[in-house]
Amino acid sequence: MTDRAPPETRAAYRRFVPIPTRWGDNDVYGHVNNVVYYAFFDTAVNRVLIEDGALDIAESPVIGLVVETGCRYFRSIAFPDRVTAGIRVAHQGRSSVRYEVGLFREDEDEAVAQGHFVHVYVDRATQRPVPLPDVLRAVLGPLRV
Repeated sequence: MTDRAPPETRAAYRRFVPIPTRWGDNDVYGHVNNVVYYAFFDTAVNRVLIEDGALDIAESPVIGLVVETGCRYFRSIAFPDRVTAGIRVAHQGRSSVRYEVGLFREDEDEAVAQGHFVHVYVDRATQRPVPLPDVLRAVLGPLRV
């Protein structure tokens, strides 16, 4: 038996994004496949960045590349569950950000899954790391814990 931390609650996160499940998210076992959780994480964070003006997916000269990711699963979700992603920034470096995301089923207070990913921000053309742009820093500020 392992000492595993319990799921976090919504109070641990700074911003929330609804993410609808789709019929095709379910796998043959009748629940959302684990790979879809990673798409939920990416969708939630990038939606915030786009909505708040820190990312233009077609034109931004600086983009984030995922260099690390992980997820802990607590309970299953399945279509047609309503999912909300809670987002926070756990670490902000010179050119990188660690985003942490909790997924919440329906109106439940405990996460069904918790994950993270690290973006290294690079120049779109050269793919070399660059300092975080001011507009991105402004968006990240309220998400920091």
